[in-house]
Amino acid sequence: MFLIVLLLLLCSTILITISAFSWRSHGQWKAFRLPQGDMGWPVLGETLPFLKPHPSTSIGDFMEQRTSKYGTIFLSNLLGKPTVVSTDAELNRFILQNDSRLFEPGWSRSIVEVLGKHSILFQVGDAHKKMRSINLNFVNNAKLKTPFLRDAYRIAAFVMSSWKNKSVVLGKYEATKLTFNMMAKNILSMEPGTPATENLRKEYEAFAKGVVSLPLNLPRTAYSKALKARAYILKVVWQCMEERLCRKKDREEEDAKDDLLQWTLENSNYSEEQIGDLILGTFFGGYNTTSKAIALAIYFLGGCPKAVEHLREEHVRIIQGKRQGGNSELSWDDYKQMEFTQCVINETLRLGNIVPYIQRKASTHIKFKGYDIPQGCYVMAVLPAVHLDPSLFEFPEQFNPWRWQSDYGMKKTKNFMAFGGGARLCPGAELGRMEMAVFLHHLVINFNWELAEPDLPMAFPSLDFPKGLPIKVRLLSNAQLAM
Repeated sequence: MFLIVLLLLLCSTILITISAFSWRSHGQWKAFRLPQGDMGWPVLGETLPFLKPHPSTSIGDFMEQRTSKYGTIFLSNLLGKPTVVSTDAELNRFILQNDSRLFEPGWSRSIVEVLGKHSILFQVGDAHKKMRSINLNFVNNAKLKTPFLRDAYRIAAFVMSSWKNKSVVLGKYEATKLTFNMMAKNILSMEPGTPATENLRKEYEAFAKGVVSLPLNLPRTAYSKALKARAYILKVVWQCMEERLCRKKDREEEDAKDDLLQWTLENSNYSEEQIGDLILGTFFGGYNTTSKAIALAIYFLGGCPKAVEHLREEHVRIIQGKRQGGNSELSWDDYKQMEFTQCVINETLRLGNIVPYIQRKASTHIKFKGYDIPQGCYVMAVLPAVHLDPSLFEFPEQFNPWRWQSDYGMKKTKNFMAFGGGARLCPGAELGRMEMAVFLHHLVINFNWELAEPDLPMAFPSLDFPKGLPIKVRLLSNAQLAM
């Protein structure tokens, strides 16, 4: 009880301090035509109802109540900041397309402290362009078509090779095995399944859970664990850097590793701190979001047998074509044939909503739909509100991959914001899609599955499966096809 009281007092102190500055800023904006809204309590604002967990397949009670009362654009006090909240498709697109020009990153300080001030999420202008170019080089087409695709195929097969017939596995955990090992191998040349790789994966789990958490640096809090995990991960990265630099002095150039760390050391003048934050952020982006997307696909497909059969037919057809060619592993041409698979991926991301919102700050005074967004004002683009809008997607609460097959469905891509947009469009979008497709390839060819117990994708506000998505898997009679 004492600890709970202490936490509440500390939270109040932090929020009072933040709110004092926030309310002063808000007072300067009285001359502007701001959207309607409720700033909530003087100290807490509306942060607590905003953070209330809800299924990721909905926008939650907080957004539903406010949009019903104030419309698709409203004003609130969230996370200690007066914020213009947008559930409006046009304004969300406007924010994404004008990122780095009219808007700058507006993430909370706690997220900056966990990810690092040099993370690409917080860079602007030339600094952002430079770091983005490094990430784009990391996932260029040549690498996607050969090493990335080959690694994804083999690691996914390795992961599922341990699944026993009629056993129960945690889908969320199994998905992280693929995405983390992919990142570890191609960022730091760490081999899957080794003790060093497994130790790093455990630390990354703690790190990922604390990225969006209450900033309480107290024992056993998610935030505290994340900061400790960050220190451990950076230590591993810096040790790898030292080894590379020593190897360069003592050995021939051909001994150099072919990974992101090596490329950055050879092609940038970044400091040790900058490289650490770059590696940390790239790891996080490639590991965390894609693993959640795979878990969502397992969940949605488990409730849609028709989609599983359609998906299986597509992948069996690809395998049968490969048998005639005498090659077992997937090629880039095979991947490009997975048209319905891409529909499943789109629908999974639309309905699952891995990224619930993005935070930005207006870098200049903006007028939109008759409202003012003053310079320095924070804005929050709520992506699920667009993905679940019945005026944009028919029966949006239903998992319907076929909606993406028609010309009518494809016209809706302008309202598909799962990978962001504009200058900050996710550089690893195609890599994430490919990893999902390869995982689904092995899954549908080798297994049938069902939920072992009820579980839902929940926004906390970041997406998670409270029980880890336990699924019961049944090996198919012709499972050896993909293994």
